[in-house]
Amino acid sequence: MDDNQERQDFDLTESDEQLSADEKTLLDELGIVGAARRKFLEQNMAAALGTFAFHLLAKEEVFATLAASPDAVFASTAGVENAVKVLLKINGSTQRLEVDSRTVLLDALRERLGLTGTKKGCDQGQCGACTVIVDGRRVLSCLTLAASCEGKEVTTIEGLADADNLHPMQAAFIKHDGFQCGYCTPGQICSAVALLQEAKNGDVSHVTNNLRTSPQNLELSDEEIRERMSGNICRCGAYPGIVAAIKEVHSGRETAQTRHFASDEEIAIAFNEGKADEIV
Repeated sequence: MDDNQERQDFDLTESDEQLSADEKTLLDELGIVGAARRKFLEQNMAAALGTFAFHLLAKEEVFATLAASPDAVFASTAGVENAVKVLLKINGSTQRLEVDSRTVLLDALRERLGLTGTKKGCDQGQCGACTVIVDGRRVLSCLTLAASCEGKEVTTIEGLADADNLHPMQAAFIKHDGFQCGYCTPGQICSAVALLQEAKNGDVSHVTNNLRTSPQNLELSDEEIRERMSGNICRCGAYPGIVAAIKEVHSGRETAQTRHFASDEEIAIAFNEGKADEIV
């Protein structure tokens, strides 16, 4: 007898021990033995648990409708610890919040103001998905205390478009397919918008050729854009489209797309070349 058979016999014996003598006799008379008996017991147990759960839920619903006793004592609702009042200007709208002094800007935006466009990625300042613009400069909202933004202008992805008119950077991202899953895109776009302002101000980067001078309106090369956007990670790998989108908005000149939908002639040529290869 193999191990599986021994284990099955043991399980059946264990199940039989839970039955009364009358139950065993009834199952024997019905011809329910062996594996069939075990399956029968399992199904009955599942049905019993389902019935119990149904009755329990019904009782809970009844209890929920009952009025509380006049002498009932309820635990007090926990308030905000270390509360501080913060005045923020979010996307042009003034917002007054009372938050825990340890609340980060990301959580205040998402949980308190419902601005869920800003994404929580790593929550450690490593991926850039939570990037927003504060007083014209990009910041990682997961590492920025909400209280530190008192009186400052905060712009999130929701505040870039003008009603139904997309921000030029948003339109360029769509044109050049600068996103795939879209999760990092809000942070990418906010970072790119602030990047253009940095170039306009003459802020240098690690790859800027001349660090002695800080000219206004820096001309951004592909290398400059990649370096300045290196803090924003795209797990889908849409970096070429992101660089092309930023370059187009920065230069004001239409950037040629590196891909296009194949025409009928190109498809025909591809098929003919394939048939030629098969012949060879």
